[in-house]
Amino acid sequence: MLDHGGNLDQAMRRFGGRPDDWIDLSTGINRRPYPVPELALRHWTALPSRSDIERLQDAARQAYATPARVLALPGAQAAIQLLPHWLVRGGARILSPTYHEYAEVLRAAGWDVRDVADLDALAGADLAIVVNPNNPDGRVHDSSALLALLPRVGRLVVDESFADAMPGLSLAPQAGRSSLLILRSLGKFYGLAGLRLGFVLGPETDLAALARLAGPWPVSGPAIAIGRQALWDRAWAEATSARLAEEVPRLDGMAQNAGWRLVGGTLLFRLYEVGDAAAAQERLARAKIWSRIFRDRPGWLRLGLPGDAAEWARLAAALSR
Repeated sequence: MLDHGGNLDQAMRRFGGRPDDWIDLSTGINRRPYPVPELALRHWTALPSRSDIERLQDAARQAYATPARVLALPGAQAAIQLLPHWLVRGGARILSPTYHEYAEVLRAAGWDVRDVADLDALAGADLAIVVNPNNPDGRVHDSSALLALLPRVGRLVVDESFADAMPGLSLAPQAGRSSLLILRSLGKFYGLAGLRLGFVLGPETDLAALARLAGPWPVSGPAIAIGRQALWDRAWAEATSARLAEEVPRLDGMAQNAGWRLVGGTLLFRLYEVGDAAAAQERLARAKIWSRIFRDRPGWLRLGLPGDAAEWARLAAALSR
């Protein structure tokens, strides 16, 4: 497995403790997750039916306000794994720095992969990839700039895994256009990463090909039941977006008081220039707070937002030391 946030097992090997002792802020996953309902036994014991999966996909279509077909998969990562295997191998360009699984998966499948620094440099690619908002720096691109790329690339993949709190940014209303694929994740905003549920939005022919690769039961019965309820609950989503928007300045203020400089971020995570990120990570880890650092950017440290008041207090105390 590549270096990702969420590697709490490594933190515990170095600094001790049990999982419940730690506040894991390394992932950007919402620390106040959607309240998981009690499930009837049949969701665990029966194979998901086609109608079950279709109802989940209908809920996603409503939540994302898209006219396009939606395909449910076990996380956005599953879509990334499938990408190189249903397209004709060619040249891929990735707007970087970004989530590094794209480059690794494509190179492993024999694609010619180039990292580029701006949208215009994606032109001419058989496969162009943009994460919007970007992970880890939160860089965003408006819809018009992304749509202008469509006639200049073979296919454009826009990863919107962190877009739930910024619905106005999403290209989902434009999904269905030829050569455009959009990835969404339930794990980040809803705080249910262990559910392993994500979606691809796109043209009928593309999603049919992906569905054949994914097989007849791409997601589990519990994921279908919980995902449907979460996606239909727009009141929870709106309240959560509002809460996150209020809490982000609080985290930025605490970081500024610690002498850190904001690089960027989203409503689910913030990226700071801290000087010596390894030392800063270790300082937080002594207080059983885990963060994300980057091998190729020794000054960068990423933090998600704490969940409840006790977590905020622990982070404040650790940063003030």
